[in-house]
Amino acid sequence: MNDKPVVLIVDDEPDVLKIVGTMLKPRFQVKTASDGRRAMQAVLDDPLPDIVLLDIMMPNMSGIEVCRFLKADDRTRHIPVIFLTALGEVGDEQRGFEAGGSDYIVKPISMPILLARVKTHLELKAAADFLKDKNTFLEQEIARRTAELHVIQDLTIVAMASLAETRDNETGNHIRRTQNYVRALARKLQAHPKFASTLDDEMIEMLFKSAPLHDIGKVGIPDAILLKPGKLTPEEFEIMKTHTTLGRDAILSAERLINAPSTFLHFAREIAYSHQEKWDGSGYPEGLAGEAIPVSARLMALADVYDALISRRVYKPPFPHEQAVGIIREGRGSHFDPDMVEAFLEIQDEFRAIAERYSDSEEEVAAAARV
Repeated sequence: MNDKPVVLIVDDEPDVLKIVGTMLKPRFQVKTASDGRRAMQAVLDDPLPDIVLLDIMMPNMSGIEVCRFLKADDRTRHIPVIFLTALGEVGDEQRGFEAGGSDYIVKPISMPILLARVKTHLELKAAADFLKDKNTFLEQEIARRTAELHVIQDLTIVAMASLAETRDNETGNHIRRTQNYVRALARKLQAHPKFASTLDDEMIEMLFKSAPLHDIGKVGIPDAILLKPGKLTPEEFEIMKTHTTLGRDAILSAERLINAPSTFLHFAREIAYSHQEKWDGSGYPEGLAGEAIPVSARLMALADVYDALISRRVYKPPFPHEQAVGIIREGRGSHFDPDMVEAFLEIQDEFRAIAERYSDSEEEVAAAARV
């Protein structure tokens, strides 16, 4: 294997090709071309040159044109070009550098100077190639670690949501349905002037990932209350309401362990704490009203109620889609953000399709009832 750097010499004078080539051969692999068009072909032939020595004044295609061609191609833009020319005016040099040339040597050529310039530019290219390879490695490493982080995030959510699932009488499909409802509704609202600056694609993806943790706080509710088939007493309901605070605190503890800002846990905390708030301020735990309720929680509130309405529970049969839509319509401006209800009504068929895609089997409902 020949490890010598490859030099391409381009000149329409045979004597120049012969003399320069002979001087360089002991230290370099030498390729030659007698005009611009042959030079373009020679550049792309293996092995790719490490440096090009390029005459400017050539028939058919000038060295300036060849240099522009090389710098316009991703495969060759990094190759240094040294112009060899009889043109010594300042304007000639300026045109060469503007075309992408790295250096400029005026004929007659001094071989010691040529060798020194070639050596310098090859060293610069080697350093640039090293940095490029290093940057490529770092980019790949960042991409790999980012992918690992996303997997860890997803697994964290699944583990925490599954923990809540083991305590509740809802099925895993409830989690899948609600996160898909949230994403569908958020995407619809992207075109709304009020939400366009907030609901970008990244936030929607984070909301989709965070939604399964909305009821994580239910792990702290006693079974006698959480699984009670009948109506809760006022005292029991007060305890049930604490699942929002318990969920927020659990996620907040996880954030502190990470010791760094976490977008998906931030939204998960918002959703867990505030998804029971109502637009008119009659919800809990803080009685927030209107736009004081986080957007993430407003989305989750509508998605959660719709799914509760259309799903079978030990204390009620599933409501038909049309009835559920009617109840949400009635909650416009009281329970739900009016703009979100309007968006929901426009994509209600998408909600129905999600519900059907992730519907609970009889076995799943029966298993959930035994929790």
